Amino acid sequence: MIHPAKSIRTFIGSKNFEESTRFYQTLGFNVKPLSKGFSLVTVKENICFYLQDYYSKEWCENTMIFLEVENLESYWEAMKVLGLPEKFKGVKLSAIKLEEWGSEFFLHDPAGILWHFGVFK
Repeated sequence: MIHPAKSIRTFIGSKNFEESTRFYQTLGFNVKPLSKGFSLVTVKENICFYLQDYYSKEWCENTMIFLEVENLESYWEAMKVLGLPEKFKGVKLSAIKLEEWGSEFFLHDPAGILWHFGVFK
């Protein structure tokens, strides 16, 4: 079967919608409100997700998103300069880990969503 898909978008929750909105804007993502408590967050054309004003601890703390980037070291340096753990409660930024398949670092958002930023070999 041929899938003429154009994009794929996941839905993520937020413990505090306004704080999560500021967090993603600080990351440089474009946050476009669609309705009360519901926004489209765009990383780059056709790389988007929906942020919603809904929180379930079990769901949020078990959500993971992998974003492949072109240059992991420079992306990590740019992320580090933002000082996200100091600006947002609960946010954690890890060091880069080398794996057999490539490299990655982790970022927990204010609701506990675990972001993987990485490159493949």
